[in-house]
Amino acid sequence: MPTPTEMLAIALEEARIGLAEGGVPVGAALFHQDGRLLGRGRNRRVQEADPTIHGETDAFRKAGRQRGYGDTIMVTTLSPCWYCSGLIRQFGIGTVVIGESVNFTADLDWLRGAGIDIVDLSDPDCIAMMRDFIAARPDLWLEDIGD
Repeated sequence: MPTPTEMLAIALEEARIGLAEGGVPVGAALFHQDGRLLGRGRNRRVQEADPTIHGETDAFRKAGRQRGYGDTIMVTTLSPCWYCSGLIRQFGIGTVVIGESVNFTADLDWLRGAGIDIVDLSDPDCIAMMRDFIAARPDLWLEDIGD
């Protein structure tokens, strides 16, 4: 079974690919609780000109249909926005591992209130990458969070 940090490494790789493509550096991966990787993805709003492709939604779509999601773990480099939190809550994803919630956080208590376990790793690489991106591209960042 991979550790949360090992799972985050996959999401972080996706975020770095997205940044290199000119997009918002948010990556995600969906795992089964037994450690199997089900899907991985990244925010591709800019690359695909599609406002619905956030990191979490991309990983979720790439995982394909599952019988249920209570035994899955969503790993994301950044605290999920309301849109992605809604997906997590609607499908009952059991655990969310977050790389960082320093530069952005929606309402993690809303997820906790639905019985979803939250693990915030406060990863220095995730924090620095998002901080640097926001400083370099505030226009794109504000667009991404709907501000």
